[in-house]
Amino acid sequence: MSAVSVEQKLAKMDNEEKTCSVSNSGGGDGSLDRLLPSVSMGISPRKRTTSQCKSEPPLLLTSKRTIYTAGRPPWYNEHGTQSKEAFVIGLCGGSASGKTTVARKIIEALDVPWVVLLSMDSFYKVLSPEEQIQAARNDYNFDHPDAFDFGLLTHTLRKLKQGKSVKIPVYDFTTHGRQKDWKTVYGASVIIFEGIMSFADKELLKLLDMKIFVETDSDIRLVRRLRRDITERGRDIEGVIKQYNKFVKPAFEQYIEPTMRLADLVVPRGGGNMVAIDLIVQHVHSQLEERKLRWDMAALASAHQAQPLPQTLSVLESTPQVRGMHTIIRNKETSRDEFIFYSKRLMRLLIERALSFLPSQVHMVQTPQGEDYEGRIFHGKRITGVSILRAGETMEPALRAVCKDVRIGKILIQTNQDTGEPELHYLRLPKDISEDHVVLMDCTVSTGAAAMMAVRVLLDHDVQEDKILLVSLLMAEMGVHSVAYAFPQVKIITTAVDKKVNDVFHIIPGIGNFGDRYFGTDAPPDWSEDDLDEPSY
Repeated sequence: MSAVSVEQKLAKMDNEEKTCSVSNSGGGDGSLDRLLPSVSMGISPRKRTTSQCKSEPPLLLTSKRTIYTAGRPPWYNEHGTQSKEAFVIGLCGGSASGKTTVARKIIEALDVPWVVLLSMDSFYKVLSPEEQIQAARNDYNFDHPDAFDFGLLTHTLRKLKQGKSVKIPVYDFTTHGRQKDWKTVYGASVIIFEGIMSFADKELLKLLDMKIFVETDSDIRLVRRLRRDITERGRDIEGVIKQYNKFVKPAFEQYIEPTMRLADLVVPRGGGNMVAIDLIVQHVHSQLEERKLRWDMAALASAHQAQPLPQTLSVLESTPQVRGMHTIIRNKETSRDEFIFYSKRLMRLLIERALSFLPSQVHMVQTPQGEDYEGRIFHGKRITGVSILRAGETMEPALRAVCKDVRIGKILIQTNQDTGEPELHYLRLPKDISEDHVVLMDCTVSTGAAAMMAVRVLLDHDVQEDKILLVSLLMAEMGVHSVAYAFPQVKIITTAVDKKVNDVFHIIPGIGNFGDRYFGTDAPPDWSEDDLDEPSY
């Protein structure tokens, strides 16, 4: 094939695929002079040298909506178990075939808000010193199955499919090693996994719900690879061509092209083939519809009627002081200043009560008088507080006041107004939280749906269920039963439990919209405790 025809085909493909791509440097000019600069011109500035997408935060803006590519956990039912696993699409194809472009076209056409895009590039093995030298001479085969850490890759994809959080290595293509800091990613409704060896491992294939092979002309793939490796990864022309002829082309013929027979669908011409992408999207939509879960509030409300309160519940003793503070904060005529003052007093008592359930052990100390005193100290590694935004954040000062150097995490759960499903919009948890005792804070719990999702997030981060304390100023019996039934080892601590929840899931007699009363914002006329300003149920 002539150089002119390669130029024309590449220019056409570039015009069809104007999107942010891992294998695309961003230029729209198909000129070979531009794509293949002479060695004397020097190396172009590198635009991407790691396996992670350069966009931060992880968002993909389309004409219809914002897509959160960090993902979220699939929703769980009233039993606290996962209803359906995420739908995983596997994309395979030769190097620079346009797999990531196809992935992004699928994401945009799917029009779903929660996806994870996982690249096989992140899972190259760490090279030994000898292999580092080979790589520097372009004598190391990065296009062989042995170059990838399939064990870590399979483990990571399996956890993502289950909705759990994972840490993904960041591979540096200039040093041929993994960076120190790994990226934390969460599961999602849809996971798109792309790589040259996506179909090369039997265990990996079992995790793929749909397998797509991206077929692109070999001349176009070669020119794209030259452009990428020279402009983005700082390599010289001779080295790239040597690597292509010695490793890339033989590997495609031996390992990659034969796996095309495993694909459910072959996409010729990559991201420019909108007919194929439309077919993919239709199938995925039908699968998502089958997997869709609607949170049944009525079923949740009636599931535990007439049941005694669980033993895992601890209610602050209703002393005259506690009763008096409740009288003030429940009164609709109470000023904001008084509401905040007495709420803080209750929070302090509540946190002190919650900390009494933490494990402790005997500890001997010597007093200034030289006498021994048998006391007790916390028996655990750390205590971490996690607030469910926004109302739960008001309890953080009380925890900090009684627990020195406590670590704080935050979770934002809001309800999708179209589907009625709770969704995780923001998550910031301290590192190594799996080893901690966690105080989960929310001011009011009505149905328990948000609290259950927050507990589920902690469990997905490997926090032990019996190390979670759910702390709330006011709860409805319905919420208590829901959380205790789904998570029987979680300790629940509150200052009061109200018996009823009305038709729009407000606690009765209740306290009103806690966030609006505390922060001085106005609730809409049809406010509910799962609205955006007060997302907890």
